[in-house]
Amino acid sequence: MTFALEGPVLEGARVRLEPLGHHHAGDLAVAAEEDRGAFAFTWVPRADEVGAYIDAQLERQAAGRLAPYAQVDRASGRAVGVTAYWDPRLWPGGDRLCAVEIGFTWLGGSARGAGVNTEAKLLLFGHAFESWGVARVDLKTDARNERSRAALEKVGARFEGVLRRWSPSWAPGEDGLLRDSAMFSVIAEEWPQCRARLVRLLEGRAGNDKPQTPAESHEPGVALS
Repeated sequence: MTFALEGPVLEGARVRLEPLGHHHAGDLAVAAEEDRGAFAFTWVPRADEVGAYIDAQLERQAAGRLAPYAQVDRASGRAVGVTAYWDPRLWPGGDRLCAVEIGFTWLGGSARGAGVNTEAKLLLFGHAFESWGVARVDLKTDARNERSRAALEKVGARFEGVLRRWSPSWAPGEDGLLRDSAMFSVIAEEWPQCRARLVRLLEGRAGNDKPQTPAESHEPGVALS
């Protein structure tokens, strides 16, 4: 039996991760237009591009390469961003997942800094390590994106180095160029400590929903190969 990359609904106190669909398009169109200054090193669709963006993600899902999510704020019921599992790597035999990447992540401005990203990582890491039994979770970002790199380290991912000219650049004006990618990971042996760190971060935010600065959201790592 071959492993199929399928992301179930994952629910926390602040955020519910739902498999992405066109019913999220209206909310995501609003979120995508909030504070676009945070998207300097990535591509986030404009409001009128969200439908095509969802189509593209669902095509990748159908090909077995991606399990895309809408990040739904539980307090409002609105989709405030997206994230995904992608680039699954299997053990020999093809029936068990060895590693997976978390990427394609962005949040609208009103959702940044309120613990949404932190709790989403807790849910995504937890399912990958505890349900799928992966050995490793990968994350990456444009090496120039200091905000994203700081956010990844904050949630417990370990910096592994920079791979030069590794991924297509998604920075505005850099179509057709390759970027240097900063590579991060969490491995299975580190997960208990990482989990405790994320729980402490969320507990520290309990009762405080006021957005903080800098933003927590990290660049989505939208490499297609």
